[in-house]
Order: sequence, then C-alpha cells, then structure tokens
Amino acid sequence: MSSFATSAIAFGCVTASLFVGMFLRRVLPERHLATESKDVMKLGMGLIGTMAALVLGLMVGSAKSAYDFQKNNLLQMSVKLIILDRGLAHYGPETKEVRAMLRASVARVLAQMWPDDRGQGAQLDPRAAKVEAVYDELQSLTPKTDAQRSIQTQALTVMVDIAQLRWSMFQQSGSAISTPFLIVLVFWLSVIFAGFGMMAPPNPTTTVVLLLCALSVAGALFLILELDRPFEGLIQIPSTPLVNALAQLGQ
Repeated sequence: MSSFATSAIAFGCVTASLFVGMFLRRVLPERHLATESKDVMKLGMGLIGTMAALVLGLMVGSAKSAYDFQKNNLLQMSVKLIILDRGLAHYGPETKEVRAMLRASVARVLAQMWPDDRGQGAQLDPRAAKVEAVYDELQSLTPKTDAQRSIQTQALTVMVDIAQLRWSMFQQSGSAISTPFLIVLVFWLSVIFAGFGMMAPPNPTTTVVLLLCALSVAGALFLILELDRPFEGLIQIPSTPLVNALAQLGQ
C-alpha cells in the first residue's frame, strides 16, 4: 500500500473518532461529562498520548536510519566505482573492454534503481545488473608487471566491496516500519481524538482546529512512510552520486 493511501486511512480513522466523540458528547447524560469524569479522561489521554509519542519516535528513528543507511551505501558504492575505473585506466589499454562492461553495468543499475516509469518499483537485486561478469573479466586479466598485479588485486578487492554494498542495500530494502506498531499507533491516536471530541466545545473553531491536528498527524505518518521507501515516492534518495560516477567512468 502506498504512503498516501496509508496516511489517508489513518486520517480517516482519526477524523471518524473525532466525530464519534462529538456525537457522544451530545447524547451522553450530563453526569458522564462532569468535571471529575473529564479529569479522568485527561489522565487517560495523557497516558495514551505519551505512549503514542514514544511509538512515533521509534518509527521516525527506524525510518530515518533505513534512509541514511541506503544513502550512505549509495555514496560509498559511487566512490568505489570511480576508484575502480581509475585503477583500471592505470592498468593499461588491456582493460578497455572490462571498463566498458563496468560502465554498462552501472548504467543498468541506474535504470533499475530509478526507472523512467514511475509505476515501476526500484530494482535492488544485484543479480539483475550482471556485475559478476565484470569480476570474472578482472580475474581473467594477465598482468605482466608488478604494478599491474597490484592494480588487479586492488580492483578485485574493490569489486568485492561494491558487491557487499549492493547486497546490503538489497537485504535492507524491506520496510523498517513494523505494521503492528503502525496499527497500534493509529488506534491510540483515534482514542485520543475521540476524547478531544467529547471534551471540546461544540463550535466551528474547535472542529477546524482538531481537523487540522488530525491532518498534521496523518502528514507526519506520510513523511515517515516516505522515508521508509528511500527509492520511491517524494523523499527518495537522489540518483546524483551514481549519475556523477557514471559520467566519470571510461574517461
């Protein structure tokens, strides 16, 4: 389910709870809304609000960590690709073919992670880019000097590092937001807004303010879910590092 759809459902649940609370305020006997009853409701809402804030903080931390992890891996991979290409350039003209294969592989990775068709999801599976063929070509090189042997060894090491980064990105491509956490959080927020509806004076001003609060909560969930999908949506990781790396390859 998309981030927008999930946040819209959350907004609908919270808003419905708000109007249920307003309805209960009108139909409940006055003794149920006495000062003592409202004090108990405030204590309960404060407790639930504290728990909701803790869960919301955990979700923000998880989503931000997942986003930063993928972004840092992309930066490291882009740098290592440039270093690999420059090392092969110093090896000699024998690496012309393998450098061309490397450039083609990076172009495929770029197209798979940021497809032109927005309807397609990002493809992070390293096997789809066929980078292993570059590793095989590096192993097939026959160095003639100590310098070439050193470059070949370093190039193979860098290729292994790049593969580790790609597989790490693939393994971490799942959602960092726990669905039960999200469901419980929406439930708690619904309870809180139901309490707001029961205690708030029935006038247009309070209704508009509470609706704006519900919209703000849904917006916060939308941003969290967008961070949890770093290669999709509005807050996706920019392709600039890999584009810049691709421009340097083969030069």
